[in-house]
Amino acid sequence: MNETQFSGLSAWITEVGLAGRSETDMLAGFCDRAAALGLPLAFALAIVDTLHPVHEGHAIRWYRDKPETTIVEYGPTTEGKAAETWRRSIFYRLFETGDSHIRRRLTPEAEVEFPGLKATREEGMTDYLAIMNRFAAEGVIGELDCIFTAWTTDRAEGFSDSDIADLVRLAPFLAIAMKCAALGRIAQTLVQTYLGRDAGRLVLGGRIGRGVAERIDAVLWFSDLRGYTRISDTSEPEQIIPLLNDYAESVISAVYEKGGDVLKLVGDGVLAIFRAEDREHACRSAIAAAAAARASIGSLNERRAAENLPTTHMYLGLHVGEVFFGNVGSKDRLDFTVVGPAVNEVSRIAALCRSVEQKLLISSAFGTALGVTGPRLVSVGRYALRGVGHPQDLFTLDPDQSQAAS
Repeated sequence: MNETQFSGLSAWITEVGLAGRSETDMLAGFCDRAAALGLPLAFALAIVDTLHPVHEGHAIRWYRDKPETTIVEYGPTTEGKAAETWRRSIFYRLFETGDSHIRRRLTPEAEVEFPGLKATREEGMTDYLAIMNRFAAEGVIGELDCIFTAWTTDRAEGFSDSDIADLVRLAPFLAIAMKCAALGRIAQTLVQTYLGRDAGRLVLGGRIGRGVAERIDAVLWFSDLRGYTRISDTSEPEQIIPLLNDYAESVISAVYEKGGDVLKLVGDGVLAIFRAEDREHACRSAIAAAAAARASIGSLNERRAAENLPTTHMYLGLHVGEVFFGNVGSKDRLDFTVVGPAVNEVSRIAALCRSVEQKLLISSAFGTALGVTGPRLVSVGRYALRGVGHPQDLFTLDPDQSQAAS
């Protein structure tokens, strides 16, 4: 590859990295162009760690003879078989030694040194080059401290020395572009994980100004767990976080599945909203989410009981009203949430579940918005809500009609 060709390819990958193209597009475009310039590539791999509550990172794979470049998420490599595989890999060797690259001709001897190369040789490859491009300490985010790439050829004589030199020179440009994409992905994951899907999208879109909020109509969901204080006081400390995680998974998954957005977790409490451009539709979605959450919790309780773990149920208050949705806080610490009288009311409604012995309480405003064709409601009575100026009529689902909520 001459200098003009090298400059053209390095400029291209830099440009697409700045443009925010996906990792699959980057790797595919890079490999296709490199092959067209004479590099005898048959397969390429890029490994990028991330900052995600479930996945440790992802691997992007390009094959010369396959139409699509694929991306695969992988879990933790810190324990079990995954840890053993990682420690025996060529990438771990790079990580431990700090070398920039390792080249191995694909022979039985190479497989003894790095067992993971066996599958590559069985695919007909003859030569393997692994490259690590590390970041300076200030550029590390979570586990993202380097980009690994691997390059193979099926040419009988393998890579030439000039091929190796070209790939080693080009890899930093690809790594920079991959890091840009990874940081964008990490930012999206973090804001959605900690703020909620809709709030995260708005923050990434620039809605970060203090006091910037919009007035929206929304169904408000506030739920918590029955007897949580007693369970936390009587259970082993190491059981508390798994318990919260188990029940939060049931509730949050149900809310997301039915189109809602979870804004806040407060201990065992969950605050969520369903935007209500169409109030009746939003109310029906919330009722469906409540049914889905209860079904999921029922299955969860069966599993936990079989394991002799503490079980509980969900108390839920539902309300609908106008709220402000946006940034509240100080110049140094903001929270993207909903505020307004309706938020206070839904939390008070949920708190009444215990004293009136109902798992679900629904405000009269919610009942009106639900419409006459929705699930039938029954009155629970009229109650004064703490901190709310006027008593409210509260309802729950007719037990005979509760299955209609699903």
